Amino acid sequence: MMSTLPRWIEYGAFILALIAGSINAIGLLGFEHQAVSHVSGTATLLGLTLFQNDFANSLHLLGILAAFFLGASISGFLLHGSSVKLTRHYDTALMLEAVLIFIAFVLLTKGSYYGHFAASAACGLQNALATTYSGAIIRTTHVTGIFTDLGIMLGSMLRGEEFDKRKSILFLLIITGFVLGGGIGAILFYHYVFQALLAPALVCLVLAFSYHFYQKAQAIKNGKR
Repeated sequence: MMSTLPRWIEYGAFILALIAGSINAIGLLGFEHQAVSHVSGTATLLGLTLFQNDFANSLHLLGILAAFFLGASISGFLLHGSSVKLTRHYDTALMLEAVLIFIAFVLLTKGSYYGHFAASAACGLQNALATTYSGAIIRTTHVTGIFTDLGIMLGSMLRGEEFDKRKSILFLLIITGFVLGGGIGAILFYHYVFQALLAPALVCLVLAFSYHFYQKAQAIKNGKR
C-alpha cells in the first residue's frame, strides 16, 4: 500500500516529471515541434507521413520511436521489474539518462537531427523507471495515465469507495512537476536554445548521486541493527 512506501519516492517522482516536462518543452520548441517524452503523437505523425508518402520524415519519426524503445529496453535490463526497491540501480539508469541528454545537446547544437534520437532514448529510459503503486503503474514522462487514474479514483469515491489520499498526492505531484518542468524548459530554451538541455542533464546527475548516497546510508543503517 501507498502508506508503507518511503517519502523519497514522491520527491523522486516529482523531480523526474520536472525533467521530462522540461525536455518535452524544449523538444516542442526546438525539435521541429516534436514531442519526445511520449510516443503517441509521434506514432500518429508516422501514420500521417506514411499516408502522404513522405518517406524521409517517416524514417526520422521511426528512428525517434526506435530510440524511445531502446531507452526503455536499457532501463528494463538494469532494473529487472517495476516494483520499487532501494537496491535497484536507479542511479545507474539516471546517469545514463544524463549522458543521453548531454549527447542530444552536443548533436543538436551542431545541427544534427540525431540529437532527436538521443533525447527520445533518454525519455524512454526514464519512462521505464516505473513503479507499481496500489495496482497503478506510475510513469513520469507523460500524464495521460495519471489523469485517467485520478478520474477513476474520483468516480470510485463518489460511488462510496475509500479515497487514497497519498496516492492522489503522488499523482498531483507528478502533474505539477511535469507542468512546471514545461514552463522552466520553455524559459530556458528562449534564453539558451539547446543549451537548455544541460539543466535536466544536471538534475539527473544530482538525483542519481542523491539516490546512490541515500542507498548507501540506508545499507549502513540496516547493517548496524
